[in-house]
Amino acid sequence: MGFLWSLIIGGIIGWLAGMILGRDVPGGVIGNIIAGFIGAWLGGLIFGDWGPHIASFAIIPALIGAIILILIVSFIMKSVRGRNHRH
Repeated sequence: MGFLWSLIIGGIIGWLAGMILGRDVPGGVIGNIIAGFIGAWLGGLIFGDWGPHIASFAIIPALIGAIILILIVSFIMKSVRGRNHRH
């Protein structure tokens, strides 16, 4: 049950980050879960392990990390799309 709870919280974190930025996370629900997990890892590295915790996620650093991740992925996707349209 703990793993399922982590998937749900990771998905919510990824979804919230996409909503805050006004951008869809590529991959739908799976993309949101991945963004939440990687965002939590990235946020933990950058900001540490502070604030409220749910399902072993430090919510605030995880959300900030997911926002950073989505910005990076959006930038890469935009540059790849722009490069493909020039040819």
